[in-house]
Amino acid sequence: MYTNQYKIKKNRLYFLFIFFMTAGLVSCQSYKNLHEAPSVDTNGIMRDADDNGDTVTIANIPWKDYFSDEKLQALIAEGIENNFDLKIALSRIKKAQANLSMARASLAPALSAGAEVSPTWTSSGDHGKDILSYATNQNSLGFSASWEVDLWGKLNSQSKAKYANYVNSLEYRDLIQTELIANIANAYYQLLAYDAELKITKETIASLQETATTMIALEKAGEQNAASVEQTNAQLYSNQLSVPIIESEIRQEENAICILLGRKPGSIDRTSIDNQTVSGHLDYGVPAQVLSKRPDVKQAEMDLLAAYATTDAAKADLYPSLSISSASFGLTSGHFSDFFKPENIAANIVANLSQPIFNKKQARGNLEVARAEQEEALLTFQSTVLSAGQEVSDILYNYKASISKNEYRKKQITSLKNSVNYTHKLLIAGESTYTEVLSAQRDLLSAQLDQVDDKLEQLQYEVNLYKALGGGTY
Repeated sequence: MYTNQYKIKKNRLYFLFIFFMTAGLVSCQSYKNLHEAPSVDTNGIMRDADDNGDTVTIANIPWKDYFSDEKLQALIAEGIENNFDLKIALSRIKKAQANLSMARASLAPALSAGAEVSPTWTSSGDHGKDILSYATNQNSLGFSASWEVDLWGKLNSQSKAKYANYVNSLEYRDLIQTELIANIANAYYQLLAYDAELKITKETIASLQETATTMIALEKAGEQNAASVEQTNAQLYSNQLSVPIIESEIRQEENAICILLGRKPGSIDRTSIDNQTVSGHLDYGVPAQVLSKRPDVKQAEMDLLAAYATTDAAKADLYPSLSISSASFGLTSGHFSDFFKPENIAANIVANLSQPIFNKKQARGNLEVARAEQEEALLTFQSTVLSAGQEVSDILYNYKASISKNEYRKKQITSLKNSVNYTHKLLIAGESTYTEVLSAQRDLLSAQLDQVDDKLEQLQYEVNLYKALGGGTY
């Protein structure tokens, strides 16, 4: 009798073990086994770009090597360490990690251990005076579990979606860092340009002061009139008015950089724009590389893969679900003295199989929503790829166009410097008018400021292309 009961219990335990293992094989799929995003034709994605098969791209250059200015390097390193937007991105990664951990945990059973002592006192039905005088005990110790068996891969699909969102958060962090590096570099170069403009303006003011002195001397000699003196002074004052404006712009740019660095407003240690070198040629690689490193393209891809997984999960909601609402294994006995005897081993399992009936319309509605969101994600991905190509194409063309101005700008400034020198000498010799002198000086100042703008433009194009190709993430 005892042997038969023991065999029955042993067979039940064996059945329970097999059931859990079988369900586990159904559930245990790789949550990282994501769909693949559709391939994108990158031929011609960058207009007029030379697709010569050269795989060298500046996006693979670490930012510490790409930016040679040591003071700029120090600012970028400080920004990466302290920038608040980057810290927020890191917080999003932690949140995504937590969501992924919870999604992965849903594939495993919920297991808990517990002990229960359940004494019961009752009164005698025959003797009214025996109130609560009869006691019975039921004591138990063991494990209990609940588990939804992932028959159709719903939980696994949900985990895939969470994993895609986690990867998305990593790409978001890279996106923020790339933008941060570009913003710091562009602001730094703008600050250097303001310094150069201030220097040129002050040099022009000194030149105009000399011209004003010459005009006064010529007026006393009867060779110029008071109008020429006042006109010269007016142009001098106009340039002097520019000084506080430029100084204000310098201060605002310094404060803006400090915000990017996560520090209080203050001065910025820097070199000069003359120390910056424009390469004149940028290696952008083959068009496909535009997609390989850009964080925004990767984000759009992860959004699409998450949408695929969400659609799969919505499909699984249409099919029956199997769950183990209560499964336990342990010891139970009315007396502690008999607690650990083999005959007191107890196990039970309650499994539920359910099929949606009246709520099937809602499940189908959820599936249609998921499919629409998947289509939206696909269109967003394709649009992001096209925009990436356009951005790189525009930067490359504008950069080349800006570089082509350098030779002519140098010739223009050389001619204007000669013009200022000649007209000044002719003025003293009485063979030129003061208006010609002032016009030459005004044109020279404008050309010199334009030259600074040209170099700033080219430096910022180099920064923007580095960012557009997805550089700066390491």
